[in-house]
Amino acid sequence: MKLLMHTCCAPCSVYCIDSLRKEDIEPTCYWFNPNIHPYSEYTLRRDTLIKYTNMINVKLIIEENYGLKEFCKNVVNDIDNRCVNYCYKTRLEQTVKYAKENGFDAFTTTLFVSPYQKHDKIKEICENLSQKYEIEFLYRDFRVGYFDGQEKAKELGLYRQKYCGCIFSLDANSLHESNERPNFPVGFEWPKKKQIEVRRLEDNDNKITYELNLDEEKISTAILEEVDKNTVELKYIETVENERNKGYASRLIKSLAGNYKQKYKYMLVGSDAKNIPFFVKNGFENYKENNNNISYYEKYLR
Repeated sequence: MKLLMHTCCAPCSVYCIDSLRKEDIEPTCYWFNPNIHPYSEYTLRRDTLIKYTNMINVKLIIEENYGLKEFCKNVVNDIDNRCVNYCYKTRLEQTVKYAKENGFDAFTTTLFVSPYQKHDKIKEICENLSQKYEIEFLYRDFRVGYFDGQEKAKELGLYRQKYCGCIFSLDANSLHESNERPNFPVGFEWPKKKQIEVRRLEDNDNKITYELNLDEEKISTAILEEVDKNTVELKYIETVENERNKGYASRLIKSLAGNYKQKYKYMLVGSDAKNIPFFVKNGFENYKENNNNISYYEKYLR
């Protein structure tokens, strides 16, 4: 199936793309969002989407249209109903037109992932557009993966916006006037918050072992050793393979630095070239020496 997916932003696309790929459906993302304002916000969301689609090798089509004036002219007389009467319809109809004119088999939208959008109204608009343009509408209730997608976006460091998109939703958000409540499908279960704990395990020949556990499961391990009265060395740190690149090792280093800043002035680490960026990102600097292709960096604790 050749699927065109209207895409409002990178974080909302995460779960949609992941779940579609599990069905062996490879979507093409389509950026057309003239309702996003101001221009700095528009470009930030667009550029974050470009970054993310490049990262995961998904095709992205950019339809540039920063439509502030057009948007205001069309919603000014019915601001409270702007989402259904203008924002949804304008973006989705343009998406369907592009899909029809460019040989796509079907269309969908990442708007279906948000529990804060008017889900049933979006579905109704898509069904009507499907009939009007004679192209298949692929419906998926992506809301079941909303939290998973947001968590993954956070782990990847993607920009996550604080309001829907237009200047009026920004106003409601800033003034805490919005009455919108998340709306999940029947049977949805709220995800249980994961418990993270750092444990000191043992002392062995001046070496101290720590573990970071997630819901009682070992995720990261670190070993420290005293060098002198002012310095402790991080001899070893590793995260289990399926949990890497999620920030757990950084979190463990931060915890250890907090624990030892009263006792030591510096934390030292020796690293080969490929891992130096990770340690520099975590505050290790002041290059010390090179010994057998190992570079030593120190982190100032206090």
